[in-house]
Amino acid sequence: MITRSYGSGSPVTLVAHGLGATAGEARVPASGLPGTRVVVTLPSHADAPDAPPGYWDYGRIAADLSSVPADQAVGVSLGAGALVRLLSLEPDRFRRVALLLPAVLDQPRQSFTLQQLSDLTVGPPAYVAERRAALGRLEAAASQLPGQVAVPDASVLASVSVPVLVIGAVGDPLHPGDVAEATAAAFPAGELWLIDSPSPMITHRGAIRHRLVSFLGG
Repeated sequence: MITRSYGSGSPVTLVAHGLGATAGEARVPASGLPGTRVVVTLPSHADAPDAPPGYWDYGRIAADLSSVPADQAVGVSLGAGALVRLLSLEPDRFRRVALLLPAVLDQPRQSFTLQQLSDLTVGPPAYVAERRAALGRLEAAASQLPGQVAVPDASVLASVSVPVLVIGAVGDPLHPGDVAEATAAAFPAGELWLIDSPSPMITHRGAIRHRLVSFLGG
């Protein structure tokens, strides 16, 4: 895992990307946040080395994220699942957490193929080409992640007292809205924003940025 820091001072926000994210895509949730943003690059992404055998496990990714000193965190999809696992183990690890497009909680997600991920990629042609090239390094992830859960039982999150913002999507086949709803409900101070769009990171990017700045900017 590689980390890169942007900005300076407090608060320090850890930013964990989703599976197959390009370098630019991984930085999107950090845009506009005050203080220091520490953006991770997981193995087999961008300029990070290929993942070692057996790497794609929420517990292992959570351990990597735990090694980054930070006051708060934001995770997208795979990054969100790893942060949920981390919070189950270290309830007071962060003072605030934002989870975007969680794909799994305590029930296994549906199997997916890299071709499905590629077919669902939308956006400018240059981004689509970069994203599809990135997916070519993730065959192991596509075979190992289905069947896994972020936590074995959502009730373990009852001890997490910090505010948790969950942003979900309506109509996204890879990030079902009911998973976002269940994730927000599992946290005592959970807050749900369910966006009526299958691609909110594209259609509602400005609104999401504003919400994250408001939530994490204090």
